[in-house]
Amino acid sequence: MTEPRAETIELFTPDGPMRTYLSHPAGDPIGGVVVVQEAFGLTGHIERVADAVAAAGFVAVAPSLYHRSEDQVFGYDDYERLGPVIMRLTPETITMDIDAALGELTRLGHGASSQGIIGFCLGGSVTLATAARLELGAAVTFYGGGISEGRFGMESGLTSGAQLRTPWLGLYGDLDAHIPSDEVEQLRTVVSATAVPTEIIRYAQADHGFHCDDRASFHQASSSDAWGRTIEFLTANLA
Repeated sequence: MTEPRAETIELFTPDGPMRTYLSHPAGDPIGGVVVVQEAFGLTGHIERVADAVAAAGFVAVAPSLYHRSEDQVFGYDDYERLGPVIMRLTPETITMDIDAALGELTRLGHGASSQGIIGFCLGGSVTLATAARLELGAAVTFYGGGISEGRFGMESGLTSGAQLRTPWLGLYGDLDAHIPSDEVEQLRTVVSATAVPTEIIRYAQADHGFHCDDRASFHQASSSDAWGRTIEFLTANLA
């Protein structure tokens, strides 16, 4: 199988250029997908996720939401440096950056119905909010927190879930202390009442960050199943 072709580009935002990882599939793309970073930035893991999205046939755009800060990538235990940077995020800056990434997909020839968005941790919360704000082809959240109480000035996941305009898949681990399973079940009830297709999958042996093979919480079986479901969901809704 031919490897994806990846490059690092800069996208324009009103707050200046934003470093962005762009990965192209070997053949004609099925559609385009924005890959939204973890709380730790546009890490090597997120770049590999973008490459995996491209290997599945989609063009992948992964923006750096921390481009306004000097430090943009952090270690998984580097909370002291990360704290001030993540607290600078606002709904306005997040929206600005996601829209710039979606704009790049549009420039590459993919309209809204063939655009998807997936996100991890912080990016999972951003993905759910975006799926409520816009009518896209598909959205996938991996362990996005803030379900009962919004973060970074964003509305709660329950509020966003009730307003979904984009088909949405949520993937969560039962061992995740940051995201109680009872909140996930509340979210399931809320999203199931919307007019778009939705699904939530819970993994009994998975903790927060279970898809990241750079973290101690990586869980191979849950990760593999979740990724298979992600590609199936994107393909069904963007093709």
